[in-house]
Amino acid sequence: MNWDALEAEFDAWRAAELTLPFWWRDDDAVDETPALRRLMGVSERFDIPAHLAVIPTGFSKNLLTVLNQNKNLIPIVHGYAHQSHSSVGEKKCEFPEGRNLSDVSKELQSGFNTLTDALGDGLAPLFVPPWNRFDSSFLSVLQAVGYKGISTFTPRQNRWATAGLEQVNTHVDPIDWRGLRSLADQKTLLNHTVRSLRDRRLGDADNSEPFGFLTHHLVHDEAIWGFTEQFLEQFAAGPVRLWTAWEL
Repeated sequence: MNWDALEAEFDAWRAAELTLPFWWRDDDAVDETPALRRLMGVSERFDIPAHLAVIPTGFSKNLLTVLNQNKNLIPIVHGYAHQSHSSVGEKKCEFPEGRNLSDVSKELQSGFNTLTDALGDGLAPLFVPPWNRFDSSFLSVLQAVGYKGISTFTPRQNRWATAGLEQVNTHVDPIDWRGLRSLADQKTLLNHTVRSLRDRRLGDADNSEPFGFLTHHLVHDEAIWGFTEQFLEQFAAGPVRLWTAWEL
């Protein structure tokens, strides 16, 4: 993989005396696994915290032990049961338009309480909806429950999803979900990354939103792991400021 274009873009950032806010989110955590241990090793190697999106109804005690012992893992909340409630033919979504408000409120509160009881102050107040979809009619419920942020995918349109609830999205996902579910085309990934950073540098995109890298450790093959490690190595050496959800 040739990273020259990204390195050149980073040089342009340094010349402009600019800094990129950057963060890493990893979804679908439920247990301590070899894949999670590998993710922890990558996080430690490059000293980049991994925000681990934990499913409230599915996590194990072993995972709690790992989270409590590793400061480089920042637990955040990943939906409730990671179960779609969309109508037949619609894209998967746990909290789609039309769901009963009372049911949604109960699940969101229960998920938050479950992980707060388990992790105490170690739980960061960021909500990640499964499949990166969440109907806007329920945003005020998230804020009322106690969340301070919500994270999906693609650049945010506004800083505030609703009053008191900040939108902090992810922007690069290395997995080809619609194809073989292995690594997406590396050239396409790199071109997208460089273009996104160039737009921020030139003022054509919002550089106040942390630039997010999204992974799913449980489904990584060697190609995805290899790209992830190279990507994070590049950003660890770049003109970046690491952002964490504790800033919400």
